[in-house]
Amino acid sequence: MRYLALLLPAVLLISSCRDSRIHEKEEWGKFFEAQGIKNACFILRDNNHEAIYYYNKDRCLQQYTPASTFKIFNSLVALEIPVVPDEQYVIAWDSIDRGYKAWNKDMNMREAFKVSNIGYYQALARKTGYDYMQHYVDTANYGNKNIRGAIDSFWINDSLKISADEQVGLVKRLYFNQLPFSERTQRIVRSMMLQENEKDYKLYYKTGWGFSGDKQILWVVGFIEKIERYAEHENSMNKSEVRMYPYFFAMNFELPKDDDSKEWGKVRIDILKEILQEFGAMPGLKKG
Repeated sequence: MRYLALLLPAVLLISSCRDSRIHEKEEWGKFFEAQGIKNACFILRDNNHEAIYYYNKDRCLQQYTPASTFKIFNSLVALEIPVVPDEQYVIAWDSIDRGYKAWNKDMNMREAFKVSNIGYYQALARKTGYDYMQHYVDTANYGNKNIRGAIDSFWINDSLKISADEQVGLVKRLYFNQLPFSERTQRIVRSMMLQENEKDYKLYYKTGWGFSGDKQILWVVGFIEKIERYAEHENSMNKSEVRMYPYFFAMNFELPKDDDSKEWGKVRIDILKEILQEFGAMPGLKKG
């Protein structure tokens, strides 16, 4: 579901933006500007209040190569068919050095997801094949649904594209087991996305880093569970005294193709955390 595209026209009819479900956050631009980033967007869905917040609406609605964020979907399909029985399935390294030492070994899906091993996921896509992949891309309405070209590179060759807005819709459905996959499959993939497990929050995401023409496109897509504790009434049905509040997000920005002036992989996570902290979705911030 393209939240902004569907909801924004209705918002324009409401005279008081204070009462609407869509909120522009121009101030989030300061986090990108501080890093010299000129073209960026961020969208966040506060599920607890059914509200959406965004920076740079036009870019939030523009589709881009998903790059390694497609590993979320690639994993879902492979587990569902099943091409692999579970996330412990090992694929042998094909001995091709792709420029990242951590990829140069046999590994299972959970490990490959963590280090974003492109070789593993290309092998997974080849095992899946066009028919299954196209079926699930169509059924889940993933981006522009275009997987033309080689089966092991359509998500990095600019064929398949998706917007930040659509990415938020995808992870929201994943969180609530609403995608066209089994509960088990969605639960496993969610668990692989967990990056930080702290007392007051759990942060889940997948990064992506791709190229389109003369630009680099960097992504972070996921959700955070803010954990709050309450002393429940003795008659309450909730006996755990713990409440989880989910927030879903997607961010992307672009850079010139040859810009290696900063550790951009680290920068994107720092920006993510700065925005989540300012919004109040991430207590106890630890920059990393």
